[in-house]
Amino acid sequence: MKILQTPIRFYPFIGGVENYVYYLSQELVKKGHQVRVLCANEPPSSREETIEGIQVKRINYLGKLANTNLTPGLPYALSKENFDVIHTHIPTPWSADWSYMASKFKNKPLIVTYHNDIIGNGAAHHIAKLYNSTALKLLLNHASKIIITQPDYLQSSPYLKRYEDKIEVIPNGVDVRKFKPLNLTKEAHSLFFLSLLDEFHQYKGLDYLLKSLKIVKEEVNDVKLVVGGEGKLLDYYQKMAKDLGLENNVEFHGFIPHEKIVEYYNKCRAFVLPSISSKQEGFGIVALEALACETPVISTDIVGVSDDLKEVNAGIIIPPRDVEKLAQAIVDLLTNQELSEKMGIRGRKLVQEKYTWLKIAEMAENLYERVL
Repeated sequence: MKILQTPIRFYPFIGGVENYVYYLSQELVKKGHQVRVLCANEPPSSREETIEGIQVKRINYLGKLANTNLTPGLPYALSKENFDVIHTHIPTPWSADWSYMASKFKNKPLIVTYHNDIIGNGAAHHIAKLYNSTALKLLLNHASKIIITQPDYLQSSPYLKRYEDKIEVIPNGVDVRKFKPLNLTKEAHSLFFLSLLDEFHQYKGLDYLLKSLKIVKEEVNDVKLVVGGEGKLLDYYQKMAKDLGLENNVEFHGFIPHEKIVEYYNKCRAFVLPSISSKQEGFGIVALEALACETPVISTDIVGVSDDLKEVNAGIIIPPRDVEKLAQAIVDLLTNQELSEKMGIRGRKLVQEKYTWLKIAEMAENLYERVL
C-alpha cells in the first residue's frame, strides 16, 4: 500500500503530531507499506531523504500563520505524488486543506487524524472561527474516516459530533524499545515538564505548575523542576519562577535532543503534564513516554491516557487549573518513594499492553484497508 502522510513538519522537528507521524510511519514501513511524507523544511534538512525507511520530501516555506508553515510548493508537490491513501492532520489547516484537494482531484481516500480543535487568541481567534465554519467543514465532509485519539474528544469538540459515523478511535502510541527504564538513579525530589514554550502551548499548564511548586516548596524545600523546551515565552516563564521565589528550584534546560529525552524521563521522580484545555490537548504522547520509562505521571483528567492511569494506579489525576491539588499530588509522590516506584512499574506494564506503536499501526492499517 502506498501511504502519503502530510504533517506540517516532520522529524527532526519534535512535537506531538510530528512524533505521531514519525513512529506510526516506521511501523507501517516495517509491515511492508510504502510511506512518503510531504512537509515543510523546518528545521532546514535535506530536501529529499529516507529516514527509517520513510521517504521524506521537504518543501520551502515563506513564513508561519498561527504556527502553521505556509508552503507554496505543496499543491504542485501533491499533484506529482502517487498514493493509495492520503493521511493528513488537524490542527494544521494549510497542509490538511491541500491534502483534501489532492484527495478529491485524484479520487483517493482521505484520512484525517483530528488531534485537537483549531483555536486562537485575539485576531487568531477570529481567523480560527472563520476557518472552522467554512474550510474545516469541507475537509471533514470529504474525509473517508476521521481518527480521534481519545473517545471523550467526540463530546468536547463542537465540530465533530455531526461526523460521528466517520469517527474511529485510535490512541497515540509509544516506542517501548526506546522509552524504557535505564540503570540511572532517580533524583529524590525532582520533577520533569516537557513542551514547546510558546503561546500555542500555554494549554500545557506550566503557569499552574510553577504556582503549585511554591506550595510544594513549603513541605519539600529542595524540590527541583526541570523544564524542557524552548520558545518565545521562555523569558516569561523564567521571570515567573523568579517572582515566585523559585529561582533555585526550577531549571530551564531549553531544547532537549531526541536521544537525550529518555535520560530525563528516567532521572525524575515524576513527570508532570498539567494540561488545562480539552480543546487543545489531543492526547499527551509525552505522558506515555514517561510511563514507558517507569516514571509515574501527574496529569489532568482531560489528557487521553488519564482514565487508564486512574484504573491501573500508575499516576495521579487531578482537575485542570487546580493549583492546590496539583501541589498535593506532587508532595504525595516526592515523599513516598515506594508509591512512586510501584506506580512506575504499573505504568510500564500499561503501555506495553495497550500503547505500543505496533498495535497502533495495526489499527491504522486495518482502517486504510477498509476505506480502500
